[in-house]
Amino acid sequence: MARKAGRPPEETLSLWKREQALLKTLVVDRDMEAWQRDPAFSGLQRVGGVDVSFVKGDSVSACASLVVLSYPEPEVMYEDCRMVSLTDPYVSGFLVFREVPFLVDVVQWLRQKEPHLMPQVLFVDGNGVLHHRGFGVACHLGVLTDLSSIGVAKKLLQVDGLENNALHKEKIRLLKAGGDSFPLMGGSGTILGMALKSHDHSTKPLCVSVGHKMSLEAAVRLTHGCCKFRILEALHQADIHSPDYIRRTLGVQGAPALRPKGARRHRGQSRAPRESQKSPQI
Repeated sequence: MARKAGRPPEETLSLWKREQALLKTLVVDRDMEAWQRDPAFSGLQRVGGVDVSFVKGDSVSACASLVVLSYPEPEVMYEDCRMVSLTDPYVSGFLVFREVPFLVDVVQWLRQKEPHLMPQVLFVDGNGVLHHRGFGVACHLGVLTDLSSIGVAKKLLQVDGLENNALHKEKIRLLKAGGDSFPLMGGSGTILGMALKSHDHSTKPLCVSVGHKMSLEAAVRLTHGCCKFRILEALHQADIHSPDYIRRTLGVQGAPALRPKGARRHRGQSRAPRESQKSPQI
């Protein structure tokens, strides 16, 4: 039987709103490092990707993963996957409180144990300032870890008047080559992110938004530079590792058999069939 977490009380939602509002004041939306201002990102050596995948049919059991890749040639330098229990339910606009604590844990564990492998920027499968309250999962994770972060979502979050309507689809059609983009401007007149054609043959753009400690212009350029195909390589690696870990962990007589925290998977291990379902990108 599938397990589900119940909806939190209104008092909890009010607390979450206040925490988001407070942390939002700490977001920095400009370039803070010299490598971010360099056209070739000289000085950037490590990029990270984080992911949360669920066990099929179970909205409580999940796998939180962090993968660190070298830059500019993407080679896996570090991987950490661990099973977690998501006790808070999914509530639109509050994904951060369900998932971010576990992602913070995997980042902080790396910072404590192998600081030389810390990523200089984190790619997050979700949104940054492109959010109902201007503070999505990429912002939250960036502020709590004090890392540069970028939100990269596969679907448009329809907020502040943004709609996946005929005009939006026409703008997508006009994107011709990888790297082409157009601003995601809400009804308020604020540019919340950019729709980016990540690859020449991609038909669906990525929605890139600022998370923390980086400008939108640099975030878009770096995202494009880290895409082998449509999918951002750092997020692709995190995405394939966590389902593999779920399969191996729960495949032993149906019971978890966790490897030590921070243990790395050997390179070259084959990809396992997908057995997870992705969380919403908020």
